[in-house]
Formats: sequence, C-alpha cells, structure tokens
Amino acid sequence: MTDFQALGLNTHILKALATLEFTEPTPIQSRSIPLVLEGRDIMGLAQTGTGKTAAFGLPIIQHLMAAGGKPDPKTCKALILAPTRELVNQIAVNLRSFTRNTPIKVNSVVGGMAISTQIKALAFGSDIVVATPGRLLDLVKRQALRLDSAKYLVLDEADQMLDLGFIHALREISRLVGQPRQTLLFSATMPKQMNEIASAYLSDPVRVQVTTPGKTADKITQSAHFVDQGGKLSLLKTLLGADKESLSLVFARTKHGAEKLSKSLQAAGFATGSIHGNKSQGQRDRTLKSFRAGEIRVLVATDVAARGIDIPGVSHVYNYELPQVAENYVHRIGRTARAGAEGLAVALVAGDEYGLLLDIERLTGITITTAGGERPLRKAPGNPAKRTQNRAKSNNKPAGQGQGAKKPFDPMKAASQRNRKKQRANRARQAA
Repeated sequence: MTDFQALGLNTHILKALATLEFTEPTPIQSRSIPLVLEGRDIMGLAQTGTGKTAAFGLPIIQHLMAAGGKPDPKTCKALILAPTRELVNQIAVNLRSFTRNTPIKVNSVVGGMAISTQIKALAFGSDIVVATPGRLLDLVKRQALRLDSAKYLVLDEADQMLDLGFIHALREISRLVGQPRQTLLFSATMPKQMNEIASAYLSDPVRVQVTTPGKTADKITQSAHFVDQGGKLSLLKTLLGADKESLSLVFARTKHGAEKLSKSLQAAGFATGSIHGNKSQGQRDRTLKSFRAGEIRVLVATDVAARGIDIPGVSHVYNYELPQVAENYVHRIGRTARAGAEGLAVALVAGDEYGLLLDIERLTGITITTAGGERPLRKAPGNPAKRTQNRAKSNNKPAGQGQGAKKPFDPMKAASQRNRKKQRANRARQAA
C-alpha cells in the first residue's frame, strides 16, 4: 500500500500519480485529502510550493468520477478561483495531468486571452473550471457560464486575491455558486480580512495548518545586503555573475522598473526575460516557457505576474526592491525551494527600505542574515548622526525641558493654530 493509497484515493488516481512519479504526499496533502473526501469544508494554511493543487484537486476529481454524468451546457461541477493568469494556467495543467484518460473536462479562463475562444469551450459544459475572478464574472454576465450547478468551490491563494482587490468579486461569485456546496480555502498568510471571507464562504470548516502564517520554507537560506539605491544594479550583476548557470528570479516593484531592469541585465550579457502587467498573455507564456527550458536564466518579475510560477529549478530569488506589503515577501521567496528542494533568497536593501525589512522580520519571526557588511545603526529611515546630536542637545536643556517633556499650554498659540487651519481649509475649498 502506497502512502497515497492510505489516504483513500481510488485506483485510477493512484495510477495517474504513479505515472507522474508522485510517491509521497506532502503534509498539506496528507491532512487535507481525507477531509475533502469526507465532504468537509477546509481552511488550509500552507506556504507556496507545498502541493496545494493536489491537496484539493485529487479528492475533487475522485468525487466527480464517482458521481459520473456529463455536465450540462454552459455549466460546471467544480469552480477553482486563483488570483493570476499564471496560477490559473498552472493549476489547470496539473489537473489535466491528474485526469488524463478520464472523461473529466478541465477548462481555464483568464484575462488577456480571446474571450470568444473561452465562450466556445464553455458552451459544451465543464467538469472543472479554473478562473481568475474578473474574467469569470465577465463570462457569467455574457451568459456563457452558469455557476448554480457547481458543488465544489476552491479559493486558492486567497490572501493574494484580497491584496489584488477581488473582495467584491468574490462576494458576488459566492452568491452565484450552487448550494449546498463544499468550499475549500487555501492561503499562505492570514490577514485580518480572511476571517470575514472564511465566515462568509465556509460551513463548519476544519483548519488545516502545516505552517505558521507568514512562515517561510525551511529550506530557503535568506540573506540581506545593505546597499545604496544607486549601487543595487552593480551588486545584482555581481551576484548573478557568481552563479550564471542557476535559474534566478528577480523581483522589482513596478512594471516599468521590471522592464528597465531586464533590459539593463540583457545589456550586461545575461540571458534575461521579464513578465509584468504590460506584457500580453502570449508574451508571458513564451517567456515562462523559455525560463522553464533554461533558455532564459534570469527572469525579472513583478509580484502579480510571478504568482503561479511553479518551476522546481529556480534556485535563487533576488528581491531587487522590497515589497511594500510584508506578506508578499513570503510569496516571492516561495518561488524557490519548491517540492522540498533548497533555495537562496537575497534581499538588496536601500536605506529607505530598512523599515520594510523590519516588517518582514516581524511577520516571519526571523532575523535575516546580513551579508557583505553590518546592519545600519538606525531602526528607521533618517540620519542617525543627526538624531544623536538632537538627543545630546535635548539632554543639555534645563530640567523639565528635555526629550519627552511636556510644554506649558499656551492658549494664544493654540487659537492661532486653529485659525491657520481654518484658513487653509477655506483656501482648499475655493481651489476645488
């Protein structure tokens, strides 16, 4: 008996897993698959790269095979939502590999592709639809798809869907999906708004947690280099040049910044490509294919575009610019150390990004190793020498006038300040 067989999966699925050389279930798979087979709602907390697609996909496929029957035109039996095109496509590829030689039909719908082609594919009915929320609602409004027949709803990377502003779309989709249904929610982090989503979507859910929310993969070695903004490109070239044969993913904060950085690295002789929101879906797919094949060794990406990149060969993740939201750091570096492999995550930290690094460390509960020099003395942006001088001046003041001492209330000064505020407000109204 294999470990997967012990989870209750049927013979056909076990054969498919053997063909794919899946031998040992991951922790999220071991804990989730039996519960999904039992029909329970799940809130799954697991970092990226832990095998979540199989955790929800395999038992849903088994349920669909047991129920049998063809889907009605323009309907689906199971709906899987994910935040980005790349992740949707990756989930669909995995599900199709699990359902090979079965009548189970998997369709994927994302923006950036011809909607007419998707409408034609959905016309014959789908067992499973994998979709981004925006394109899904567009198709529903065009009456190309009905969701009332769906008995299974999966929200994958739910935290990222919240970050991307899909909360209203999710609420609308929830009302359209059939009842009763089984709902499975998976997330790498646990922002406060997730509780609202869970209470609205899930019925008596089982919480499956295989990692602390915000915890990074154990096999990722993390380090930080402190460098002036103007010295980042030179340092990145040095780091990339030290291991040219590795597949490296470099994160930039903006679409323009990612494209500019990619061209700079190309000019320096690195085999580089980029994916971001200004690229068409066709361009993104071709670039990812080249990266996966090793024709491109360095891929520059933004947070959104990189979601769904599941390439086991990625050994290095460089944070050229730190993310504004600490949770995104967890998602970024989760692109390496996939499926139990080891990986390196390197952050290039400028002075004004030090606060962002501290936010990341608070979230992850670790102190990131400093490479190539000591940490700055300050704990926040600003000039530490100037602050030291100010403290010295403050300490030389008479008693009661030092740092933190309260100044006597001055009613005339307070009245003057109120008048100035009123004048500024009046000028602002007139200007508007």
